[in-house]
Amino acid sequence: MARILFIAALVVVGFILLGSVIGLVVSALKWILIIGAIALIISVILKITRSSGSRSGHYGH
Repeated sequence: MARILFIAALVVVGFILLGSVIGLVVSALKWILIIGAIALIISVILKITRSSGSRSGHYGH
């Protein structure tokens, strides 16, 4: 009987730890996606401003 309770306790603790690990991984992926989206937006903005700035420089000459 004690062995069955011990196995059940291990299963419960395993599920709790698994839930914590899965939550941590999902949270890390969320932040990676947010940071990647911000970096992509910044690179697009910089590309647009650089291309428009180089065009205006060529028109001046």
